[in-house]
Amino acid sequence: MTTQTRVNPQSKKSPLVITVLCWIAMMLDGFDLVVLGAAIPPMMEDDRWDFGPAEATLVSTAGLLGMMIGALVISYLTDKFGRRRVLILAVTSFSLLTALLAFVNSIPLFILLRFLAGAGLGGSLPICISMVTEFRAVSKAGSASTTLMTGYHVGAVATAFLGILLIEPFGWHSLFLIGAAPAVVLVPAMYFLLPESPQYLNTIGKTREAQEIAQAYEIPIDDELDRKHADEVANAGTLKVLLGPTFRRNSIAVWVTSFMGLLLVYGMNTWLPQIMRDADYDLGNSLAFLMVLNIGAVVGLVIAGKVADKYSPRKTSILWFVASAVFLALLAVKLPIAGLYAMIFLTGVFVFSSQVLVYGFVGENHPASVRATAMGLSAGIGRAGAISGPMLGGLLVSKGLAYPWGFFAFALVGLLGAISLSFARTLKTRNLDLAPADA
Repeated sequence: MTTQTRVNPQSKKSPLVITVLCWIAMMLDGFDLVVLGAAIPPMMEDDRWDFGPAEATLVSTAGLLGMMIGALVISYLTDKFGRRRVLILAVTSFSLLTALLAFVNSIPLFILLRFLAGAGLGGSLPICISMVTEFRAVSKAGSASTTLMTGYHVGAVATAFLGILLIEPFGWHSLFLIGAAPAVVLVPAMYFLLPESPQYLNTIGKTREAQEIAQAYEIPIDDELDRKHADEVANAGTLKVLLGPTFRRNSIAVWVTSFMGLLLVYGMNTWLPQIMRDADYDLGNSLAFLMVLNIGAVVGLVIAGKVADKYSPRKTSILWFVASAVFLALLAVKLPIAGLYAMIFLTGVFVFSSQVLVYGFVGENHPASVRATAMGLSAGIGRAGAISGPMLGGLLVSKGLAYPWGFFAFALVGLLGAISLSFARTLKTRNLDLAPADA
């Protein structure tokens, strides 16, 4: 598979195609976020195997462990071998392995396939955010990440909705088959339509090709951080750069914050249906709560991106984490059904955008040669939090404490996320003078 992308410099192109392709890839990540939350209750009722809270936690953990490893390894390969080729490989492997889950009734095999599928998917998020950030200009990293991640939550909403429609007539297996279907169109489209990042091409010495693509999309080949830290980046390995004097403080703050943010995201999406069932809501209502939570996430991403572009991803993320803590705590309060739906919607507005804005901060504050690796480390280390979220929820469910104490526990995590990100500092001079037209 070649990474060569020839572009006529006289033909101006919009980054909209890149944004749409990566947006669809994030729909697959959103599917994976919610599919277990929708499938676990019927999986636990399936007479063909002995599947309880412990097994559900193992399945969740296996997929997330795979995603953590995938994010760490694949993002490093991306800075070495290119965004385009590695992204296509990641999407293909995830989709094929997920389709196989539709035909599995063995718990050990299910766990193995979830791990391998997670490894494929884990690299997609950092690659997609890096590409969209670079093609929309680094100065719009906040809205680049939030625009892209609306796909993540559209996928989550669609999965919750499909769970309501499909599980009863067709069984939980059907969800995994449906989740793999978009790749039939997405992978060929990426192969033919997705260009390589000119900033990546420039870092590996393919200056002419980088210039052609940059001119076609009217974006800079490098930015302030590429120029300012050129010597530091050129004379050290990627990890040494990220833990060096310039980036160390931000790296540690981002890793801790990502741990907290993804703990919230995966803990809530994996266990919210079961927690609501413990509070005497039926499966249909609990899946509706999951859908409303992620509809709130889409609305929150649109708002957060605009605020972040104006005031910086860091400041906006801190505020969003604090609001997340407040609304998560309020979910423990008994409310009429309409009020509960409203509270879940508002919780979704803030919880998910908080973590996405961390990615915006990473994209804005790293040079191109280490951006994908920095993004991958943020996502990869954050996946440890994603593993901890379902484990925490599973522990509380098994002890009969999920409602209402789970919401208080998650609220504390949100507060810790705000505190950790407050130690980071913005390195990029914030201006929009290099920004192209919105995509």
